[in-house]
Amino acid sequence: MPDALPATDLEHAADLIAQADALVVAAGAGMGVDSGLPDFRGREGFWRAYPALARARLDFTTIASPDSFHHDPRLAWGFYGHRLALYRATVPHGGFALLQHWGRQLPLGAAVFTSNVDGQFQRAGFARDGVHECHGSLQWLQCLAGCGAAPWPADDFVPQVDEAACRLLNELPRCPACGALARPNVLMFGDAGWLDVRERAQALRLRQWLARAGRPVVIELGAGTAIPSVRHFSHAVLHAHGGRLVRINPRESSVPSPRDVGLASGAQAALQAIAGLLGPHWQVPAAHA
Repeated sequence: MPDALPATDLEHAADLIAQADALVVAAGAGMGVDSGLPDFRGREGFWRAYPALARARLDFTTIASPDSFHHDPRLAWGFYGHRLALYRATVPHGGFALLQHWGRQLPLGAAVFTSNVDGQFQRAGFARDGVHECHGSLQWLQCLAGCGAAPWPADDFVPQVDEAACRLLNELPRCPACGALARPNVLMFGDAGWLDVRERAQALRLRQWLARAGRPVVIELGAGTAIPSVRHFSHAVLHAHGGRLVRINPRESSVPSPRDVGLASGAQAALQAIAGLLGPHWQVPAAHA
């Protein structure tokens, strides 16, 4: 187990998981870091990932906005198209399989709440109707013009991006209903046009599941305080459903009460360390690891 994680805290976390009725996975950007995905922490980190945007002095909040699609759609889709291709090529790390397997061991199963737009939980095998993507998903598109068409899957859009210039090279995606430019079905900065129909349906399913989830344990992974959507959700579950919290975060791991546990670690290392303390039936079968 990692030296930085006290054995008593890991044992506490394992006990909370083993004694729960249901597992709630609450994940922020840090969940994908162990799979090789960037978390865009800070302007300099973002610009290292996208040097063309650094040269143009465009930060994350500027490019990740509807205005960028209106002003320079090929640049905007260069950024989002690169991310979409990256997410499609990324293999979820082993922590996803552990969480999925642990959910199967609990009487009432597991559900996911995530601010990530990468679709990695579905890619890892989590049931689509058990994932709530509170900021939407880059795997879905919507009409930029707001013609009233419902969001549609991005499966047919295969972006070809000039990474050095951060510009889309192939045809821009279009709305199948009206032919206007398409944009990602994700909540951006300064976004009054996001179609949240998918998110609202996911939220309803999660609320209904939580109503019968008994004593849930929330495993929160890589969710910081800068954009606190995931943390607010975790605390709401504790307050409304009497759950307990295992918070895994390398920098912000404090927890609201001594009955909860914080682990100052990355997601995969902490989950593997907890797995080592759970019984044999909690281990992922070799064929699924």
